[in-house]
Amino acid sequence: MEKIGILRGMESSFPEALIAHINTHYAAKEVQASFVALDTIHMDDLRAYDVIIDRISHEVSFYRSFLKWASIKGTYIINNPFWWSADDKFIDNIIAEKAGVAVPKTAILPQKEHPPNTKSNSFRNLKYPIDWQRTFDYIGFPAYLKPHDGGGWRGVTKVRSPLEFFKAYDESGTDCMMLQEDIDFEDYYRCYCIGRKDVHVMPYNPKAEHHLRYASVRDQAVPVKLKKKITRDVLALCNALGYDMNTVEFAVRDGVPYAIDFMNPAPDADFNSVGQENFDWVVAATAKFAVKKALEKRSSYPNFDINDQLHK
Repeated sequence: MEKIGILRGMESSFPEALIAHINTHYAAKEVQASFVALDTIHMDDLRAYDVIIDRISHEVSFYRSFLKWASIKGTYIINNPFWWSADDKFIDNIIAEKAGVAVPKTAILPQKEHPPNTKSNSFRNLKYPIDWQRTFDYIGFPAYLKPHDGGGWRGVTKVRSPLEFFKAYDESGTDCMMLQEDIDFEDYYRCYCIGRKDVHVMPYNPKAEHHLRYASVRDQAVPVKLKKKITRDVLALCNALGYDMNTVEFAVRDGVPYAIDFMNPAPDADFNSVGQENFDWVVAATAKFAVKKALEKRSSYPNFDINDQLHK
């Protein structure tokens, strides 16, 4: 019996529906899904799951270390905890450009306040004063100031002038921030990608209240040519980033889709926000991919083969 574990946090609707779907639709394949149950983890413990779907380790360091241990032991983790730990939104923009995906102009900024356990001498490599005008000329206004590792719109501020920028920057504390070009869009889309193969394009309104962002959109089909380009870009990004589960957001300006946000390895899949059609799609697609990986019975995580690393 192959075992699929779900590592969850505050959410309920998606992980519960995922377990029910797997246990109902794939019972004949002798695959069983359940919530991960953890105690202390010993180095020489045996793994208990063939596949784990991670929905919370970005907020709990104990879970992240456990997942790295499990992946070395042979469990397939959705998503790869080693890459996820190394990821940030600024570097993702560079990777996106290399993958042929349009992105807004972006600059990464020094932290406003000293991070914990650092002093003034820790920053002797920084020029002073910083040439802010060089960055303002590159990005332009309006722009968005956002954490380079944030999610869920945490700490995101639209700034329309240097004065607004400095006010928001002064309040950013120890966060490492990015300044990003504002894309004045005519259409906006959010896309699920599962298994680096299946893509679901959803019209999306980022300016609406959270529970209305999928509902308060124009009732029209995505143009065929644009949908083909968006699908191509989603697959290029997720394959380049190594994410088996992700959402990618596009702001369309003058017919060109710009990837705005695509570091979402534990994307929102709550029924109350995404709606019935989108919810059903992501549950079924995630279940299919997780079962496929469980039945492959891999002996090691494909992106971290310890024997391969030792012989490099």
